[in-house]
Amino acid sequence: MGHPAVPPLAGYRVAVTSARRSYELCTLLRRDGAAVDHAAAITMVTLSDDDELRRNTEALIASPPDIVLATTGVGFRGWLAAADGWQLARPLTAALSGARAIARGAKATGALRAAGLSEEWSLKTESSRALVQYLRQSGIAGARIAVQLHAATDDWDPFPEFLDELRSEGADVVPIRVYRWNPVPAGGDFDQLVTQITQRHFDAVSFTSAPAVAATLMRAADLGISHRLLDALRADVRAMCIGPVTAQPLARLGVPSSSPQRMRLAALARHIAEELPVLQSRTLQAAGHRVEIRGSYVVVDGAPQSVSPAAVAILRALAHRPGVVVGRRELLRTLPGSAHDPHAVDTAVLRLRKALGDRNIVATVVKRGYRLAVDDSVDAATSLRPFA
Repeated sequence: MGHPAVPPLAGYRVAVTSARRSYELCTLLRRDGAAVDHAAAITMVTLSDDDELRRNTEALIASPPDIVLATTGVGFRGWLAAADGWQLARPLTAALSGARAIARGAKATGALRAAGLSEEWSLKTESSRALVQYLRQSGIAGARIAVQLHAATDDWDPFPEFLDELRSEGADVVPIRVYRWNPVPAGGDFDQLVTQITQRHFDAVSFTSAPAVAATLMRAADLGISHRLLDALRADVRAMCIGPVTAQPLARLGVPSSSPQRMRLAALARHIAEELPVLQSRTLQAAGHRVEIRGSYVVVDGAPQSVSPAAVAILRALAHRPGVVVGRRELLRTLPGSAHDPHAVDTAVLRLRKALGDRNIVATVVKRGYRLAVDDSVDAATSLRPFA
């Protein structure tokens, strides 16, 4: 009988920073075998308590806009719901009914139509750049534009360049920041999650909003570990973002990220399940066995093996240079924690050999260190897949 199929994310550790629908994302990732840690990066400001949103809503009723931009369906609906709670829904809709209505994406189009507004133009993608180009063609100098934004924070704006470009064309821009967020209080689970990212305890970290990315970067700065966070995200911890807008704060800092084609939660979970094994795995042939390293998990000849963090650290270090002898002191630096005794390496190797099932996979080179017993008969170009 063959071994049961290994779930795609078995052995991988994923950090989840979402505030909304985090349970759903965590459940999807765990269903695919991932070990998941969650700590929300931001907290939502209740719409009914948002004084800025109410002031701007009242200002638009008093002086209706020439153009209204709906950038997200949930955000536009949330704005109207908040206005309804303030007894302002009818005068707001009346003020918007005389404006040119433009939508960014299908869901924003649906929200406009549900409010009884007819869109002049609907962008089929969700590109803010295309919106600016369209408005420039029609001329917006002197126009009053209401721009519904989604997921802003008190310290960070998700579309600063977008708003600046509209203003540079001479437009009077009224930002409607729906669902504003604040960073979570310091000293809690989120601080620990950020610290663990810098310590590379995770193979990936997921972001479902740009404010969550910004809050992570700001919290690392508050903790004095910004450089360590960026180093980790540029190397061993993969940033998985729900879409390009979410990834913008990382892109500005030269941090690579990966996103699904569709900006949906289920699509993000599938994307992580498909991409992480490609980015963070290595497969090799050693001592006649097929060994696959998957995060904190090792699969030997199709059979998953439970391996301690120290043993995995040793195996990953050896796999970076298959067949090459790696000294004990160099291996000691790869061990988690603060071990100083080289004998800790020997203990980790002993446990690794026991987990792998064949002690010959890891060969001892007397007075020098250890190496992986890579099969000479197998073409390295086809048998080895390096960590991305």
